[in-house]
Amino acid sequence: MNRISILIIPCFVLSLAPLASTAADTSSNVPAVNSPKVEKPAINTICPVTGKPADPKITVIYEDRTYAFADEASRTKWNADRANSLYQKLGGKAAMNAAIDLFYVKVLADDRINGFFEDINMNKQRRKQNEFLSAAFGGPLPWTGKNLREAHENIPGLSEVHFNAVAEHLQKTLEELKIKKELIDQVMAIAASTKDQVLNHKPSVK
Repeated sequence: MNRISILIIPCFVLSLAPLASTAADTSSNVPAVNSPKVEKPAINTICPVTGKPADPKITVIYEDRTYAFADEASRTKWNADRANSLYQKLGGKAAMNAAIDLFYVKVLADDRINGFFEDINMNKQRRKQNEFLSAAFGGPLPWTGKNLREAHENIPGLSEVHFNAVAEHLQKTLEELKIKKELIDQVMAIAASTKDQVLNHKPSVK
């Protein structure tokens, strides 16, 4: 069965911490294992506000990532946009991770829709879902993947029943995480606005 991406992609992936050895290592000849070095993303060279070359001296650190801007006015606007974003009001990266994990537990337990995930690389799809929703809610990084209509156009049998099931789990997830009702309403309004694209309905002619 083909995948449902974006609003209906993904899954709950458990991260298992390495098991601690209970046996003492008495060998002095065992070489130490070094953890791989995680490189930080390079600082952007184009201002995310103006599209002009960024000044590496005018920066902001947000969620462990450094962003550079063309001028002080751009930095001020970007900071204000973050503060006013639904993404930040929901709790930012940590809240998105928690919500997506819980959301997919519900989705994968639902026989109405879990068949769409049988042959999916769930770790990859979970990451995509996180990136998409973060951008949709006003996060700092834009979505660079397919648009909703393209992502769902070749999924056989996708119907309003499936869309509504996903929306139902999304709302219950936010409620269980004690998100404020006014914020949940904003999230659900954004989700509802994608319905025609996800189901590939033709745009209405005005």
